[in-house]
Parts: sequence; C-alpha cells; structure tokens
Amino acid sequence: MPQRRPTLAEIAQEAGVSVPTVSKVLNGRLDVAAETRRQVERLLEQHRYQPRRHRDDRTVGLIDLVFLDLGSPWSMAILDGVEEVTHEAGFGIVVSAVHDRSRTRPGRKWLDNLQARNSDGVVLVLSELSAAQHAQLAALGIPVVVVDPVGDLAKDVPAVGATNWAGGVAATEHLIGLGHRRIATLSGPPDVMCSRARVDGYRSAMRDAGLTVPDDYVRYGDFLLDTGRTETAALLELPEPPTAIFAGSDQMARGAYGALFDRGLRVPDDVSVVGFDDLPEALWATPPLTTIRQPLRDMAQMAARMLLDLVGGNRPETTRVEMATRLVERSSTAPPKD
Repeated sequence: MPQRRPTLAEIAQEAGVSVPTVSKVLNGRLDVAAETRRQVERLLEQHRYQPRRHRDDRTVGLIDLVFLDLGSPWSMAILDGVEEVTHEAGFGIVVSAVHDRSRTRPGRKWLDNLQARNSDGVVLVLSELSAAQHAQLAALGIPVVVVDPVGDLAKDVPAVGATNWAGGVAATEHLIGLGHRRIATLSGPPDVMCSRARVDGYRSAMRDAGLTVPDDYVRYGDFLLDTGRTETAALLELPEPPTAIFAGSDQMARGAYGALFDRGLRVPDDVSVVGFDDLPEALWATPPLTTIRQPLRDMAQMAARMLLDLVGGNRPETTRVEMATRLVERSSTAPPKD
C-alpha cells in the first residue's frame, strides 16, 4: 500500500511554522527568513512532498461541492445547477457538508481528504475557508469559487450571489404598498452577508416610507423552519404585533405560517407573509407563498462555469457576480385589517 502523502499542515506543524509560511516557500516567495526556508525545504524533501500538478496538466475530473448543511431544498437547487454543468464537462462531484451551524468552515480532515483525492476545484456554498486553508489550496493549485459568501472575501476569490439588498427592498415595498405599517422581518445569522443585506434592504424601504422599525421587529435565526416559528411566536407576544412579516427564507416563512396557525391566525387575513428564495415549497404552501425569487440554479451554474474556467487555466472576466432577484406575488399577502 503506498505511503500517504503528508499534508502542508503536517509539514508546517513539524517545522513549527504556519501553513502560509510553507506555502510561501513552495511558491518561491522571498519574504521568509533564510533559516526557516532551509528547515521547510529540508522537511519537504524528507517527506518527498510533491506540489500539485500545474493547471495545464491533465485534470482528475473531480469537483468538491461543500455546503453548510444539506438538509434543505435550497441545497438541492444548488446541487442540481452545479451537477448539470459539471456533468456536461465530464466532471464528477464530491458533496460534503460542514454540518455544524456554529461554524461555517470545513475542518482539517476535509482538506486532507481533498488533497488525497486530488480534486480539481472547490465550490463553497454559504461556507468559508480560513486564511490558512486558502493558502494551502493556493499552494496545491486548487481554485475556489464561492456561492453566497458568508463574509468579505479576498478580491481574487470569485463569488456568485444574488441582489439580496434589492430583494429586501422589493419585499418590504410590496407590503407597504398594500397598506402595512407594522412590518417585521425574520432573517438568518447577523454575521452572514446575505442575511445582513436582506435586513438592510428592509430597513431602507421602511426608512424611505417614513416608518420606524422597533428593535423587536428585527429577529435573527438560521434561515430554518424552527427558528421562523419561534421568532414569529415571539413577535406575536409584543404589545403591538406586526400585521406583516418579511421572512429571509421560504423555510422561515413556513415556520411563520406554523406559529400563526398555532395562534388561530390566518394568512393573509390576519398577517401577511413574504418569503425569500422561491423554492418549490412556496407553491405548495397553504396559501401559496408570495416570495422573492433568487435564481439558485442559475447561480450554481455560473459558479460551476467560473470554476471550470479556473481549472482550465482561464481567469473569469469578473470575480463578482450578482444575479437579479424579483418579487413573485401569490396568495400570502393582502391589505391589513386595520
């Protein structure tokens, strides 16, 4: 059985330096002390470390697709889009998930496995990499494209997202146009970029309409059904509960439906609800959900094409792509009673 090739992280640990330092030595950077360089080079030679092939060599035909989690139709829409493009190009996909919503980065074992299978590239979905992980991937020659970045990215990391701020504005303006004044919002984690943008869009529309936003009207969760239900229940306990709710995801909107049903309230007769995503479940809801459509499949296809360009040695024309969102009106919104 062939001996396992050591990872950059293992060589860095043995040398007593960081992964980025080992990466600098591999890439011939000059900003490394001479003694440190000699030590790292000795270990690289000792372990017979072979840097990853250059991009103009043959590809393996394998792409890693990493999700924060896989338990939603949202993830399946992304998977469908990536798979269609990679299949046409003759590439296979390895799908994995972080699984732990308290952190958004895949662990060290994932990176070791990625190196072992010699994947050609990575699509990250609502997850992120540490600086050390980015450095190791760069040293291995493995390009990365991000769908819905969690936070700010380096300018050279390509990313595909949606017009989340504009979507938040459109959802809120729709409710204001129906006559609602007490409008609350449910969103994902406050440190996630798309979540912040949707809330910012909501606040902007409310401000432009001359409406105040009580602190209790902005509720954060994790984009999932259970927190939508819990946070809506909390809104209904307020002295002045909202007459309309803009949910930052269709799943949270479904949770809002559940909390309203538990109270004997009807959508939209008692409370109007707008979601975000336009997943298939939006059509199946009772009543069908008015929502903001973000083109998930198109976003995934764009990310996959950008990654395959990088794998082929071609730099994308732009590293930032935002795809348009739009309001889809169904039956979950109506003018308020009062």
